[in-house]
Amino acid sequence: MCLAIPARIVEIDAATDIAQVSLGGVRKEVSLALVNDARVGDYVLIHVGYALNKLSEEEAEKTLALIREMGLLEEEATHNAATPGGEA
Repeated sequence: MCLAIPARIVEIDAATDIAQVSLGGVRKEVSLALVNDARVGDYVLIHVGYALNKLSEEEAEKTLALIREMGLLEEEATHNAATPGGEA
């Protein structure tokens, strides 16, 4: 079984089509080769180093809340202090 998880794009290197995403306070590099119109602040579903598609902030937050409820993802330390669509 495969699992894709939402993460927010915090930085994009347009030359390499690689994005830095943030998930639970951890940053990870992912390829944007499969997503044409991704921008900083967008949420994308990630799986094995690739962003598969974009999703709304509302859907991403619902999914992340469920994952947190299961105890599979720790709350970001800055989550409550973050501005909408941005890092604190």
